Amino acid sequence: MPVLVVNVDHVATLRQQRFGIEPEPITAAHMAELAGARGIIMHLREDRRHIQDRDVELVSQCLNTRFHFEMAATEEMKEIALRINPYMICLVPEKREELTTEGGLAVAGREDVLREYLAPFHAAGIKSSLFIEADEKQIDASHACGAEYIELHTGHFADAKTPEKMQLERDKIIKGVAYAKRLGLKVNLGHGLNYTNVYEFANVPGISEYSIGHSIVSRAVLVGMDRAVREMKDIISTFAE
Repeated sequence: MPVLVVNVDHVATLRQQRFGIEPEPITAAHMAELAGARGIIMHLREDRRHIQDRDVELVSQCLNTRFHFEMAATEEMKEIALRINPYMICLVPEKREELTTEGGLAVAGREDVLREYLAPFHAAGIKSSLFIEADEKQIDASHACGAEYIELHTGHFADAKTPEKMQLERDKIIKGVAYAKRLGLKVNLGHGLNYTNVYEFANVPGISEYSIGHSIVSRAVLVGMDRAVREMKDIISTFAE
């Protein structure tokens, strides 16, 4: 059965609006864990716009579930990740001017560099994932890098303005899931998924995890973190394995 992994970055976004001490993403992470999330995601961006270094240090010490650390493929982030020892790292692209991650990592053509970059994580027993588009060239390249997982970018699907465009993007993702599974990769989905559009993947086999953050945090503002996580977990619990 696929599982829910909750991203708490936007709890930190709200905190950083006033550079204060609340709301606390560590508390949100614990509440999500108690509500049934199988993992917690934090993305420590190079510009530190939301999650801060102390957040990843603390959460790595006190979670009972899996900690997924999203990061750019830089030497600074490698050093931090190896120190905090998360369950998994996920390499994502970053641009300073973007509001949120806008697309997948360009892996094709960088296989040798990324394979070398990932080697210390594999030696330390840390699993690796690459956040990519549902494109066969990028999937092939991710497999060549030695990553155990890929996370397919669902943002274009989520942002689609017409049913036709949504169907087109959904079909690309479903095709990408099947192709990756044939290569032996484990597949996660993430970016822009919410309580409505996630149903589009209900009957798609081969998805390991759904990585969802903004939608859950947005609902939590109105109904509380516990209920928001449980409602999404209950939806995903009905999906195909």
